[in-house]
Amino acid sequence: MWYVYALENPKKNFIYIGHSNDLKRRLKEHSDGNTQSTKAYLPLILSAYVAVTSEQKAKRLEKYFKTGSGKTILKKRILQ
Repeated sequence: MWYVYALENPKKNFIYIGHSNDLKRRLKEHSDGNTQSTKAYLPLILSAYVAVTSEQKAKRLEKYFKTGSGKTILKKRILQ
């Protein structure tokens, strides 16, 4: 199983979208400050995740959520 996940820091108005096949490990890496792209935005909370069956689907969904329309859907329908 692969996961597309959204991390947030509401105080800094920051949303990070990523994908992983080991969600717990990946969240720990983010929380420990081992990820350069999120290190400055700690603390982060897991706001949402979607499970998909393949890495290819996870990559496509992550890429979509990073587009303008994808962010809008994510914010209006998933992260409310």
